[in-house]
Amino acid sequence: MNSTEQLRGQEAEDPSPEIPLSHRSTSQSGMRAHNERLILSLVRAHGALPKAEIARLAGLSAQAVSVIVRQMETDRLVRKGASIKGRIGQPSQPYSLNPEGAFSLGLKVGRRSGDLLLIGLDGLVRQRVHMPYHFPTPAEFLTFASAGLKQILTELGDKASARICGIGVAEPFDLWKWQEETGAPHEKMAAWKDFNLTAELARLCPWPVIDCNDATAACAAELFFGNGRSYGDHAYLYVGYFIGGGLVLNGQLHQGPNGNAAAIGSMPVPRGDGGTEQLIRSASLFRLELALRNGGIDPALLWQQYEDWSAAEPHLEKWIATAARGISLACAGIASIIECKAVIIDGAMPGSVRQRLTAAVIRELAQVNLDGITPFDVRPGSIGPDARALGAASLPLFANFMIDRDVLFKELN
Repeated sequence: MNSTEQLRGQEAEDPSPEIPLSHRSTSQSGMRAHNERLILSLVRAHGALPKAEIARLAGLSAQAVSVIVRQMETDRLVRKGASIKGRIGQPSQPYSLNPEGAFSLGLKVGRRSGDLLLIGLDGLVRQRVHMPYHFPTPAEFLTFASAGLKQILTELGDKASARICGIGVAEPFDLWKWQEETGAPHEKMAAWKDFNLTAELARLCPWPVIDCNDATAACAAELFFGNGRSYGDHAYLYVGYFIGGGLVLNGQLHQGPNGNAAAIGSMPVPRGDGGTEQLIRSASLFRLELALRNGGIDPALLWQQYEDWSAAEPHLEKWIATAARGISLACAGIASIIECKAVIIDGAMPGSVRQRLTAAVIRELAQVNLDGITPFDVRPGSIGPDARALGAASLPLFANFMIDRDVLFKELN
């Protein structure tokens, strides 16, 4: 039985009306809301916790925790596990997040494809809608988003849909630029310049809409759900149509005053024939797309076949070698400024390609003079093509339910 079937089964068993989570969150305020988010954050971080341990970690009284947890259980945000016996005193019962307690949507605007995901409170993807295209126009993308929302809501059902708390949007800054590289007509890409996707989406759906830079959203996904949890300070590179990045300091996503921190694609690196160029010119997938097209191979496979790129050889191997040289120098530059513990490399590519690219970067780094730079790990990301949409989907969940919201993302209002 899949997740949607389970939810429909719950609807049949529980005919009581559902209070939309978007309404519930606005009625929560003050210390009670803070403590609820604190408890949910602790339970999320530890996987499951009994009330006594929650009270100890949160610095709250046992009575206060009991009242809050009881209400969250009623609200179906947490669920009680089996009793743990064998200790002195009464058996304890751990509480964990209820995956169906809340849902969130994430929309990714890419230069070659769009994605819409539905995730549960546990961050796992429940549904996805994918649309490859040669280049997006605002009208076509809105049509895709509208159709995708209808498909997901229909499959989810009315009762479970009431537990959607918002939609996050991950889109590149200045999407209308780089027309030569994308091969898009000027008039179609220029239409994005004054187009407010967030406002248009707000007309399509009843939930709050939160937007974020696409590479920053991917970094957030790796931080919350992937290998980024293992490192307090790390840099993150996402290799999409254009390479971008993110930065995590003290376990928190650092966006900068304009949301443009860790714009790694703009970093200058040496060019093979002398001089310098931005990393975006040598380590982005548009370079591989161009090589495939010139080699008589349809580059659409890059955006339609995320599991297998074997048909892209030998151009893929050459692209990996070129990209790894630029990325290795960028890694050295990052580590010389920020004493990071790791650089994580992810991208819109099969896991095997991600592994090959990371291994190539490590080999190239062995040829770089790193004297005076604190050693750091280079690791592949763990999420891949879903990273940007997954990071976007995490925004409403953290804004509504987690204490981290004040330091990770902007407020809803």
